[in-house]
Amino acid sequence: MSASASIEIKAPMHTGYSKILTPEALDFVATLIRKYRDRHAELMAYRQQRQLSIDKGALPGFLPETESVRNGDWKIAGIPKDLLDRRVEITGPVDRKMIINALNAGAKCFMSDFEDSAAPTWELMIQGQINLSDAVRRTISFEQNGKQYALNKDIATLIVRPRGWHLVEKHLLIDGKPAIGGIVDFGLYFLHNAKELLARGTGPYFYLPKMQSHLEARLWNDIFNDAQDALGVPRKTIKATVLIETLWAAFEMDEILFELKDHIVALNCGRWDYIFSCIKTLNAHGDWMVPDRLQVTMDKHFLDSYSKLLCETCHKRGAMAMGGMAAFIPIKNDDKKNAEVFAKVKADKLREVRNGHDGTWVAHPGLVPVAMEVFNEHMPTPNQLDKQFNYGIKADDLLKKPEGQITEGGLRNNINVGIGYVEAWINGNGCVPLHNLMEDAATAEISRTQVWQWLKYGATLADGRKLTRELVMQIVDEELLAYKKEIGEDKFYGRRFAEAAGIVARMSTADRCADFLTLPAYEYLD
Repeated sequence: MSASASIEIKAPMHTGYSKILTPEALDFVATLIRKYRDRHAELMAYRQQRQLSIDKGALPGFLPETESVRNGDWKIAGIPKDLLDRRVEITGPVDRKMIINALNAGAKCFMSDFEDSAAPTWELMIQGQINLSDAVRRTISFEQNGKQYALNKDIATLIVRPRGWHLVEKHLLIDGKPAIGGIVDFGLYFLHNAKELLARGTGPYFYLPKMQSHLEARLWNDIFNDAQDALGVPRKTIKATVLIETLWAAFEMDEILFELKDHIVALNCGRWDYIFSCIKTLNAHGDWMVPDRLQVTMDKHFLDSYSKLLCETCHKRGAMAMGGMAAFIPIKNDDKKNAEVFAKVKADKLREVRNGHDGTWVAHPGLVPVAMEVFNEHMPTPNQLDKQFNYGIKADDLLKKPEGQITEGGLRNNINVGIGYVEAWINGNGCVPLHNLMEDAATAEISRTQVWQWLKYGATLADGRKLTRELVMQIVDEELLAYKKEIGEDKFYGRRFAEAAGIVARMSTADRCADFLTLPAYEYLD
């Protein structure tokens, strides 16, 4: 199908898609992409240039050229009323049932996700826009196995996360080139819903992922201004929260807030992507070896420092400081294990609220009351923006290597999770419960980059064995067999475990640490 000679849809137009992919909407998205495509490409090239300097031995640090911004006396423009209390936020993909359940879960906000918890199939990306449009208008409903799902009277505030700058939408071609995924997600949602949201007393709110530079924040700010002008919506209407989930962005928190100061309301500790980014960014530094993933908890110095710096920076500028994801999920019919899970979540959330965070994330409705209890007790007000901090965090604090062991169990878990997650992802499911944790692209990225790092630098396991390519491939084979035994031969061969294991094995044993797991895996998606 072609809306115009230079806008092509290379995918089926199913029922309802024409309501989203209107000529007006396609032209709106195409106009933004045409204006900013070259600048976007320059910023992606800039990422590679900066990485090259780290590969040659340099380390990231605070930018000398923006010292005046860090030292300046300025604040963000302001925070809308329905974003002032974000004690607990729940996240999940844009499928219909998830949106209803999350909005009803009792959380203050729901981040509906086109990114890490969603495999970007054409069907999910467009059906997700339909689902969100219905949710905004409160007409969304769903029926499954005779059970009806609909919105409660009181629901969470809706926030939408578009795809990161590195992802394209291969099914939509603008002048013969794949569209920029994040602009597609933002543009379609904004065009169809901004005025409706405002009429209902809320607004177009976004989470912005995986930025590596304040220049990327500047790009978003310019896109926001153009989008608002095009619809006749006042500037500063859009409100954004930026996930600080790259090592680069941790050194540019002030600058990111400054570039988006008319539109930004908060920063968020995207902890899992951040751990992944630290491993990936420092991949040429063989001395920065990270222990088993489950040992890398927020009490580690480099992560605690990152959390504290975010709280200090945000409150200085009048912005809220959001905490990270509790990836645990409750276990059915196991009170003992649930007590252990809840204790871990409470300890994690207690650390966050004491560091100065104004709210936190959970992945499962069952954890909303657990996290809410901690924040209600230790932050009885809607936020703690009035608290100022002087933690004195230095570059060395953010770069301090975490201590711990590398074990066969950790290696085996990484490979098992990698295979299980990638298999689900290439089948269109980007949010997968594995071993009582909700795995998404970020946690899978940690798993595969850890294996790559350990193999690249010949890590010694806790039992004294050297980690070798042969051992990695042996465990890949063993974990494949474990999946076959667990689900049965018929289900195993009816799914895509062999392809998933191939992706994980190739990426884990490659000479170069790939930027993103989802880029090669995207070729497997419809």
